[in-house]
Amino acid sequence: MESVVFVKAYRFAVEVVEMYKSLSANKREFVLSKQCLRSGTAVGAIVAEAKHAQSRADFLNKMNIALKEANETVYWLNLLKDTEYLSESEHASLHSTAVELTKMLASIVKTPKNNLSK
Repeated sequence: MESVVFVKAYRFAVEVVEMYKSLSANKREFVLSKQCLRSGTAVGAIVAEAKHAQSRADFLNKMNIALKEANETVYWLNLLKDTEYLSESEHASLHSTAVELTKMLASIVKTPKNNLSK
């Protein structure tokens, strides 16, 4: 059974891929959307890697990296909205999921950090 964060990150990656396909085909925007594509799909890939971490410290490191990628994705989504490549409604859906993933990952990272430092 897959974790909630993995499922959410995977579904988010699918949405980010769809956004990229739309922006590149309809608005001929490749640079900013490609950055968002890279960070947005990396979240789920790194969470998938963490499932087979070699240690608790390795797990924590991978989840920290996933958190950084989620934060970066929020940045690119905001930039795409503020430069009018994404509409308010397109942005709202993706942004809320990215923020939710960020919060979930921050919570996951916080717990092992506290346990490792004891």
